Amino acid sequence: MDATSGGPAAGAAGLSARLVALAWLTQFLVGTDLFVVAPLLPAVAASFGVSAASTGLLVTAFSVAYVVASPFAGRLSDRRDRATVLVWALVLFSVANAATALAPDFLSLLLARVVAGVAAAATGPTVYTLVSSRARPQARAQVLAVVGSGLLTALWVGAPAGALLGRHVGWQAAFVILAAGTLLLALPHARVWRSGPRAAKHVPKAPVRGGRTGAGAMVSVVAVTALWAFSVYSLYTFLSVALHADGRATAVAWLLVVYGVGAVAGGQVGGRFADRAGAVRVTRTALALTAALEATVALVYPVTWALACALGLFAFAGYAFFPAQQRHLADMFPERATAMLSWNNSALFVGLSLAGAVGGRIVHALGYPELLYIGAAAAVPACLMARGRPVRRHGQEARA
Repeated sequence: MDATSGGPAAGAAGLSARLVALAWLTQFLVGTDLFVVAPLLPAVAASFGVSAASTGLLVTAFSVAYVVASPFAGRLSDRRDRATVLVWALVLFSVANAATALAPDFLSLLLARVVAGVAAAATGPTVYTLVSSRARPQARAQVLAVVGSGLLTALWVGAPAGALLGRHVGWQAAFVILAAGTLLLALPHARVWRSGPRAAKHVPKAPVRGGRTGAGAMVSVVAVTALWAFSVYSLYTFLSVALHADGRATAVAWLLVVYGVGAVAGGQVGGRFADRAGAVRVTRTALALTAALEATVALVYPVTWALACALGLFAFAGYAFFPAQQRHLADMFPERATAMLSWNNSALFVGLSLAGAVGGRIVHALGYPELLYIGAAAAVPACLMARGRPVRRHGQEARA
């Protein structure tokens, strides 16, 4: 299928199926690298003779590097050629994964994960911005949702596959495959974004609500993402731990599949409705439903079949938020879209990290259902903060 005839869906989006598939695969590999570390930690600890607590630093190092580097990488991508930044980020990501697999000691391994986090910070938001700039406005959030589903698929397909590979071949094999895959992806990325129509280098600034265009508006809008991430990942991070403690370990695998399917479906529906009904309307609705359904999960938690139903609905509502929020950011700050999407991803990691750091203590002190009530409460101010109004472009109005 050529670059101009990507099928009906791709044509409606203004992108070829090849571009969407390439972007999806990139997010899948980056997401697999992020999520595969956790299940491989016991094997890593055995290889280097360190404690399980010490191996947890690998996840922390990646996350902190991502959060710190992401805004700078986004700003660089907005000021330079985005395709070039993406290609070099993928090459660096490949080198970091190769170094992870070949690390002679734990300190070298830790440094390799820091480099991987920096490379990932420049990869994800740049992919989203390239796709967003090529997509037709009426299908922008829908395309972002399709590409973002690569990250969600990594959560329940890529990471378990990597863990299985690590169990039978060795944990290093997973990172060798990731290194080869991202290096191979750099080649088509170096070509496809340079052909066809290009996004304008200088886009008129779009006013935001109340005329605020400074740091205050930026912090406010990405704070919504941090609260959303805390709400969603409070539930997800400790679900398996809670089920094991309750003697329901056999239910973990299929409940996570239910959650993953709900998340992917929610992202697709959220993106489609954001294009049709307005991004802010979808983000506020999704956040309100997230709060209500997380409380519902807490209520029905003791009953496995009811928990499965509530989990699927919660994931559907929760992940409908993200593509709508990405579209909202791209519309509010078109001249610095990559930077804003980078800040948004940093906010996601901040919320995720807080959920992990605070959630464990709450579960230990109060219990898992009580953590869910706190997570549900966090989504309420996020819903109240999510706001926007139509912005004017070339004399016409487009929904924020």
